[in-house]
Amino acid sequence: MQKLITSVYGQITILTVSFFLLFHHTIIKLVNDWSIDDNYSHGFLIPFIAGYMIWQKKEILEKYPLKPSNWGLVFIGMGMFLHIVGNIGAELFTMRFAIVVTVLGLSLYILGKEIAWEIIIPIAYLIFMIPIPAIIWNKLAFPLQLFAADITTHVIQFINIPVLQEGNILHLPSTSLEVVDACSGIRSLTSLLALSGAFAYIIPMHVVNKWILFFSAIPIAIFVNVLRLVSTAMMAHWIGPETADPEGDLHSLSGMLVFVVAFVILFLLSMALMKIEEKFTGAK
Repeated sequence: MQKLITSVYGQITILTVSFFLLFHHTIIKLVNDWSIDDNYSHGFLIPFIAGYMIWQKKEILEKYPLKPSNWGLVFIGMGMFLHIVGNIGAELFTMRFAIVVTVLGLSLYILGKEIAWEIIIPIAYLIFMIPIPAIIWNKLAFPLQLFAADITTHVIQFINIPVLQEGNILHLPSTSLEVVDACSGIRSLTSLLALSGAFAYIIPMHVVNKWILFFSAIPIAIFVNVLRLVSTAMMAHWIGPETADPEGDLHSLSGMLVFVVAFVILFLLSMALMKIEEKFTGAK
């Protein structure tokens, strides 16, 4: 038994060292992007959240014996292939996605099918740490900018503030507001999807409610960013155009408050779903 444990730890050490030798440049660049791109600053948290998601299932995982599977070599090979192809084509998303595929392969090869299946969602959760390719980001961001601008215009008009919309630019009597990426909702959406995904996995509830909670991040992100735009327009009109300065402290503070509000809404929704589930489960 002692020899088996020693052998397993030896394999884990060799494979871990090999993994970091292969991916260290990709990992360093990924961490650097997290540090300079506000849209993906949550990337620092994703590996730790995934680790907690696995740790939460430790009692279930302890029941399974270690049964290394050679199928893991297939996924490891796929991950290495994706990394090489991405490196040749200078395609960062492919190189980074290869990390997730390789982690899955290592889990299969070292731990076996049963344990790998139990932790496949936490492994897949690592995808949230990878920035969306710019070609996809731009196609999502601009329609969201226009949608947020449209909704904001209607709300502002409803509260009797004169506004003229030109695309993603809102012209007020005292200043103009541009609905940029940060105000489109996509920045909040990427972070909220990661947060709602963790919530949905960790909180004990029916699988349908888990999916509802996960996808609720989309309307919540849009709602809080429209709220931010409307609040900015109101302050610019009633207080002064300096309150709408995108470089100002107030603008930065509003961005943080928006995420706090979104988090509170997400938390309250999760509590409501749990209460509803308890009520119907108790009724049966």
